[in-house]
Amino acid sequence: MTTHSAYQPIAGAAALADEAAQTYDRRWLAVDDQDRWLEAGRAPGLNQLDISLRFGYLVIRAQGMLRLDVPLDVIEDDDSVERTAKIGGRDVRVVDEGDLAAAWFTQWLGQPCRLVKVHPEAGPVEWA
Repeated sequence: MTTHSAYQPIAGAAALADEAAQTYDRRWLAVDDQDRWLEAGRAPGLNQLDISLRFGYLVIRAQGMLRLDVPLDVIEDDDSVERTAKIGGRDVRVVDEGDLAAAWFTQWLGQPCRLVKVHPEAGPVEWA
């Protein structure tokens, strides 16, 4: 018997029961205008996102919004897109996904925020 776990490509958002999503579990997160992680309790709209992995993209849909496609494995080497996010009281190195993603999430969640990706060299993240 095979057991399937659920994975959250966006921390605090809808989970996928797709084993392909394991690699991307909690890779992305929304942060507020002070770079603090927007947990589901602070951003209830995260639970209403329709998330899938398709053709090398994290595909994000929400009612009344255009689809947002975020490349899965692009690593920015431009230091200007690096930030530090507060996750569970700790500073974590992240990469900003850009102004389009920020505008999309700001519109959907109704508050200024940005979509960021945990930097591959950030090490383990404590999500509590």
